[in-house]
Amino acid sequence: MKVLLYFEKEKALRQSGIGRALRHQKQALEANGVDYTLDPKDSFDIAHINTNFFESYRLLKRCKKEGKKVIVHGHSTFEDFRKSFRCWKLIEPFFDRLIIRMYRNADAIITPTQYSKHLIENYKGVTCPVYSLSNGINLPDYAYSGKKVKQFRNYFKLKPQEKVVIGVGLFFERKGILDFFEIARQMPDVKFIWFGHLSKIMTQGKILRAIKKRPSNVIMPGYIDGDIIKGAFSNANLVLFPTLEETEGIVVLEALASKTPVLVRDIPVFDGWLEDNVNCLKAKDNDEFIKKINYALYNDLSNIIENGYKTVTEREIALVGKELVNIYHEVLKN
Repeated sequence: MKVLLYFEKEKALRQSGIGRALRHQKQALEANGVDYTLDPKDSFDIAHINTNFFESYRLLKRCKKEGKKVIVHGHSTFEDFRKSFRCWKLIEPFFDRLIIRMYRNADAIITPTQYSKHLIENYKGVTCPVYSLSNGINLPDYAYSGKKVKQFRNYFKLKPQEKVVIGVGLFFERKGILDFFEIARQMPDVKFIWFGHLSKIMTQGKILRAIKKRPSNVIMPGYIDGDIIKGAFSNANLVLFPTLEETEGIVVLEALASKTPVLVRDIPVFDGWLEDNVNCLKAKDNDEFIKKINYALYNDLSNIIENGYKTVTEREIALVGKELVNIYHEVLKN
């Protein structure tokens, strides 16, 4: 069996969660000895399409015409497109139409959580099987490294006793960046760092204005990959993920794998696998976020951290790969 992993606009998506999902899929197939290609002109038995753009749809139709099975990955939903890019309200009808065309014509859909599975299964006209399968995480990548921690702290010139809270994401309102700024404004003695980037032309005006007026204790270094971000995940006192809507949230997996406490917004996507005060912290609004951050900074969370790590080991890349291969075989068989 040979699989086509297809990502349209791969370079543009490299910094997003979808871009990281490509790396995870490659690792998952390599760990399970499955041959794959990234070139749609190559030979393959099954297409695994990860994007919902025009060329993605053309590829889907071509595969169907050739009698090849097509899996569409449900990274995106109607719900998580909202409050994202500049002019999202104007783009939304066209985006929704593309998504539904892809999902209606797929032989199967894979999406990261039971929550996103439920959303997609209830879209009008979607009749194919929908599988819930985590994006996965390569645990050794996030093992503690004193060298990486030192690189992180030196890069940001952090003082030894300085408390650090990090956030990661594109400059989307949906990611909770406005709340991140407001929380930081009310906690001036804590250093807040937001890792991520989005071009100005694609960023909402309200976000650009908020970035200019952000409090002085918020650092925005842009997109940083490699050892520095790994050191940040390992060394931060807390990972704050105030997102309003997700299909999974790879940032959460990275935090859990780094054995760092994570504070998320209490939204449905985290139900069933993240539990407040068990393997994470949850909050509903900014007042709760501030209370939980203060609690995390000055209390022992070792039990929560260990439980969080146990949770993420169930999403280890090789295990996800086995389930992924089983789905491929099932789709080919049917």
